Amino acid sequence: MKRLRKERGWSQEALAAEAGLDRTYISGIERRVKNPTVTVIDRVAVALDCRLGDLLD
Repeated sequence: MKRLRKERGWSQEALAAEAGLDRTYISGIERRVKNPTVTVIDRVAVALDCRLGDLLD
């Protein structure tokens, strides 16, 4: 997720806004201290315009 976000030149705040999530939640996912649900991962995938599986690799 972090790699895809950075490839797009987005900050955590920008991704959070696109996905309808809080920036601190995005940070927690990237640091692997939060365990997002499939629904949340799907929202991030839609925001990043990628496949759900791209975020699970």
